[in-house]
Amino acid sequence: MAQLFNGGVWKHFNSVHPQFSLKIRNVRLGLCSNGFNPFRSFFALDSCWSMILMIYNLPPEMCISSKFMFLSMVITDPNSPGQNIDVCLQPLIDELK
Repeated sequence: MAQLFNGGVWKHFNSVHPQFSLKIRNVRLGLCSNGFNPFRSFFALDSCWSMILMIYNLPPEMCISSKFMFLSMVITDPNSPGQNIDVCLQPLIDELK
């Protein structure tokens, strides 16, 4: 089974950032998000957005395993973050750097 980082997108990334791709210990992360209503009510104004980090250096069966997915933050907002999500993600990006 081919690893995810052997795909076309990663090959392009490797060509643009050759110094990063030469170091095998560098971690390739994916950020996934999903919004949900914590109170299961269509009329509630509260919503939450979970931000999950996935490690793409792993084989696919491990990459999608819950053991290797990390809930990095939860954004609570009456509305979806929309175009302002970068403001919410800035602390996570700073921490990862």
